[in-house]
Amino acid sequence: MPLSHKVSAPARAAGAPKIAIAVDLYDWHARDLTAAFARAGALAAPIRLGNCGFDTGRPSGLVIPGFGADLPDAVFVRAIGSGSFESVTLRLGVLHSLGAVGVPVVNSARTVELCVDKAATSFALAQRGIPTPPTWTVQSEQAARQIVRREAGRGPLVLKPLFGAQGFGLKLIRRAEDLPPFEAVEGVYYLQRFVAVERNGFRDMRLFVSHGEVIAAMTRHAAHWITNVKLGARPEWFEPDAEMIDLALRSAAAVGADFAGVDIIRDASDAPHVLEVNSMPGWRGLQKVAPFSIADRLARHLLSHIGAGKAEAAG
Repeated sequence: MPLSHKVSAPARAAGAPKIAIAVDLYDWHARDLTAAFARAGALAAPIRLGNCGFDTGRPSGLVIPGFGADLPDAVFVRAIGSGSFESVTLRLGVLHSLGAVGVPVVNSARTVELCVDKAATSFALAQRGIPTPPTWTVQSEQAARQIVRREAGRGPLVLKPLFGAQGFGLKLIRRAEDLPPFEAVEGVYYLQRFVAVERNGFRDMRLFVSHGEVIAAMTRHAAHWITNVKLGARPEWFEPDAEMIDLALRSAAAVGADFAGVDIIRDASDAPHVLEVNSMPGWRGLQKVAPFSIADRLARHLLSHIGAGKAEAAG
């Protein structure tokens, strides 16, 4: 559903925090989060970062449609939106600048940059000593073939789009000939050791982190090794133990995420590995099995974060 002017501008109410929700479409997630902020006493409005920009003649130097000459009290980033390299760079620049002038942005532009780039995420996890499958990222087919010839004897690799999401574009690589041509991968080969194990189907875990807490978790069951709910995996509520909670929190911290979807899988020896940290995770599948409103938790956490920041600034 496209954004409508009827939901683009929050009404003014004295003392009520005004939250911008960066979205691509006014979809289920945007509606769920807008309603949650309303229940928490805040005024939330969806915005498209593609409609935002800079105006150095303004006091803030920024243009955020729906907020007039003001800036929001915080921005919750659900989506950046697709576009050219230049347009995406501009949108991230808006988020960077909002943060620079003191507007809390969840997640920050830097965190979004780290998480949409799978190679940067893998690097950040490995640098923090967080268990993650061995990963290689190169910019030539020849280099990718050398890696596959060297590593495939120990088991298959997974080729992933560097900027991909929701399980699309994944390919199992067992030999060099399985690699697609250079043009088909946009000039980047991101290869990761395949650690999934078939145990009456495949499964992994998604832990949902918000401001230093794991607020919800699910196991995703699938007949195929790609376990995304949008591709047919079945979600099941999961109560993580202390080890899994610590791993999820450390993973979110490694990329500076205030909220995140952390994907964890167990290998043949039952050891956990962090596959990805998603800085703009959806929760519709998780909500189907959660016994409470996830959006309510997210809204309350963000508003508490704003309150703490204002109290510190006043002191």
